[in-house]
Order: sequence, then C-alpha cells, then structure tokens
Amino acid sequence: MPRLPALFMLIWLPLTASAESLQIPLGEQGAATIQMPQRGDSRRAVLERFGLADEEHPTIGQPPITRWDYREFSVYFEYDHVINSVRHHQPRAAMPRKEQP
Repeated sequence: MPRLPALFMLIWLPLTASAESLQIPLGEQGAATIQMPQRGDSRRAVLERFGLADEEHPTIGQPPITRWDYREFSVYFEYDHVINSVRHHQPRAAMPRKEQP
C-alpha cells in the first residue's frame, strides 16, 4: 500500500509543473504622478498635507491598523505612522455600454 501514494505523487508532479504564469501589471494602477504619503509619515503630517480623508475606517487587529480612503489612494496606519499607501485602480478606457431596447 505505501507504493500507491508514491505512484500518485510521481504522476501528479509533472502536471503541476506545466502551469502557466499570469502577470498582472500592478504598477500601472492609477496615475503615477499623484503624490501619496510615504512610509513612516505621521497621521498629523498626512492630515496637514492631504486634508481630511473621504472615509476613515475603524481600527482593527493587533497591532492596530487603520485605513484612510482618499479619492485616488488609501493610506494604512499602524498606530500613528504610515505603513503603506496604495493607489486606487483607474480604468484606462471606459467600457462601452450595451444599447438598451
């Protein structure tokens, strides 16, 4: 019976090696020219430079993580410092609408 798992692995392994890679161009999200808060900036510095956020999400987890959403990007804070800023996806071209009867 121990040969059955080994045989299964021998057959299954080449199948996983033939998978294709999918590349998604994440660096092309949004306009590259917009200024965003940098890692390490304080909440106060973000507030002074970018103003009030459109939406402030409640703090969750431990360590406490908070998200502020602006029109073109979101800012993630750990305690009172920026840990990441992410541009929102901006479609390159509008999708054509279907004609309605």
